[in-house]
Amino acid sequence: MKFIKKANILQLLFLILVLSSCNKQKKTELKDSELPEDTLPKMKPLTNEVPKLTAEYITSKKRAIDAFYKINWPNNSLNGSFLVAKNGQIIYERYEGFSNLRDKTPITKDTPLHLASVSKVITATAVLKLVNAKKIDLDQKVNTILKEFPYPEVTVRTLLNHRSGMRSYSYFTDKKEIWDRHTILTNQAILTLLATKDIGLESKTDTRFAYCNTNYAILALIIEKVTGLKYKEAMKQMIFDPLGMKNTFVMDYDKDRKTVAPSYKGNRVEIGMDFLDAVYGDKNIYSTPRDLLKLDRARSAATFLEPKLLNQVYIGYSNEHKGKRNYGLGIRMTQWETGQTLYYHNGWWHGNTSSYVTLRKENVTIISLSNKFSRNPYNVRKLSALFGDYPFKLGKDESEE
Repeated sequence: MKFIKKANILQLLFLILVLSSCNKQKKTELKDSELPEDTLPKMKPLTNEVPKLTAEYITSKKRAIDAFYKINWPNNSLNGSFLVAKNGQIIYERYEGFSNLRDKTPITKDTPLHLASVSKVITATAVLKLVNAKKIDLDQKVNTILKEFPYPEVTVRTLLNHRSGMRSYSYFTDKKEIWDRHTILTNQAILTLLATKDIGLESKTDTRFAYCNTNYAILALIIEKVTGLKYKEAMKQMIFDPLGMKNTFVMDYDKDRKTVAPSYKGNRVEIGMDFLDAVYGDKNIYSTPRDLLKLDRARSAATFLEPKLLNQVYIGYSNEHKGKRNYGLGIRMTQWETGQTLYYHNGWWHGNTSSYVTLRKENVTIISLSNKFSRNPYNVRKLSALFGDYPFKLGKDESEE
């Protein structure tokens, strides 16, 4: 009997030892830089904004916006979506044309369109949340996160504000001795090419501003390394799901390329995808104006970032030459001598053009997306003149991407 009890005790001790070993193994399998799901920093929605807009206010603004719409897109020529909101309340929205011209699929409030470079705002949002949560540092050297990364002075901040000095991946992969254009390019392939193909910097790090998609492709890899998740899943868990952005996703090239809304030239000829279309972080997020409104309002909430970090987002970093245009951390800006500043980001990829405008003082959000090439979406920034002291006339104009 004593022998049986002793055997049972030994079995119990052995079981405890095995379970302890398994738990220890699970912990060691999780890399130091990876985060369990319950510790991921997540966006929080901003709801019940006040004051509520009066019917008179909405009617007066709607009339002026409608007049602008008819000038900018005569005969309902917008092939896309357009929204204006204040305090999170929609004043005006329009959805015109087709997401797919072949089968005449209409564009509605729920139709995700390619955001092009407006995707950078969302990538920056995720990176800033990781900085805010002390998972990475804004001035941390990139090569301490991505060991392959070959440029020792480049930091997370200089990726966000386009001062890294790196070359655009669309230029150096155009050389056949560097990349076979018949092979789909990936974010990891970009990093490997930078590390192995002696691709020098275009300028010394942090000496000048140079808008470059490579910066945000690398930021996407940083998000993956730090969270232990693919970029697509990290964005879903950190931003899209918490904010209820149900019609927003990162395109998975292998799974989604045949089902997403295609893009078109101005003459309605479809533009096919090419070897650059699998790269994400700088582009490849699909969304709707209503979902982007949720993101914009969440970015204005007190829970978004600590004040000290937030102040570093909305200042200009490209001050080598005096001028109105500048760039913060994932956001463009126009700064006037009056002290007024307009915050926005435009996008252009294939036939997709997009514009996101956020009037921070006035709590106004303006968004325009199109999958048929047109510069007209860039004009919506002029509507800021309806809400504050912004020196625009509500005519037609052109703007940079």
